[in-house]
Order: sequence, then C-alpha cells, then structure tokens
Amino acid sequence: MELPKFILGDNTDYPESIFVIHTEFPRFVIDLKDDEVEWLEEFDKEDEKELSGEMEGIIKDASEFYDREVSRYEEN
Repeated sequence: MELPKFILGDNTDYPESIFVIHTEFPRFVIDLKDDEVEWLEEFDKEDEKELSGEMEGIIKDASEFYDREVSRYEEN
C-alpha cells in the first residue's frame, strides 16, 4: 500500500488537538495546537544533526498541508 506523505488525525479524547502524521522518514506526529512533535523513529547523533536543519521545513510543510486540506473541505 502506498501512503500519502501527510495524514490528518483527530481524537475525541483530545478535542483541542489537530494531528498531522508524517509517513515518510523521519516519521512523526505533530499536534498543530502547540507544534509538539512525537517521533516514530529512533535517531543516532548523526541523524539528529541532519534532521535539526530539516525539521523547520517539514513542520512548515505539515502546516501547509493542513491549511490546504481545510480549504478543500470548506470549498465542498
């Protein structure tokens, strides 16, 4: 099965949260309420250095994905 790069998620136990799941490396879940990130990967020191520079862009992409999806819902 091929998964999209980002998936929206919600949960009634967390009514204020909107989750975006990033399915490609580095896999993570971000709560857009407060930009808290939960990693689904284990990293070594070298990975952490490389990812620190990329994370701002990936989080920006996740937020843009959410905005795009919401605008599509509003159009329908």
